[in-house]
Amino acid sequence: MINSFWIAFGFIGQFFFFMRFLWQWIVSERQGKSVIPVAFWYFSIMGSLILLTYAIQRRDPVFIVGQSTGTLIYVRNLILIYREKRAGRSPGTGMP
Repeated sequence: MINSFWIAFGFIGQFFFFMRFLWQWIVSERQGKSVIPVAFWYFSIMGSLILLTYAIQRRDPVFIVGQSTGTLIYVRNLILIYREKRAGRSPGTGMP
């Protein structure tokens, strides 16, 4: 029973990770160019945190290191995006 819970929990994390790519693809197709929407980073954080929790439960050091460093990078990207927005620049361009 507990093992089934953790397997389902891990698949939920994988679902969020999958959604980041699906959403990025949808937005890019709509705009006709490659775009990384802000939602990509939120899906990344959710998937990464869930998978990190799963990795900790499984006591998998390789998985733990991979997910924990990814989470920090995703959060940092959001900080940079919102910093650019507050400064009145278009995120990712360095230009107004």
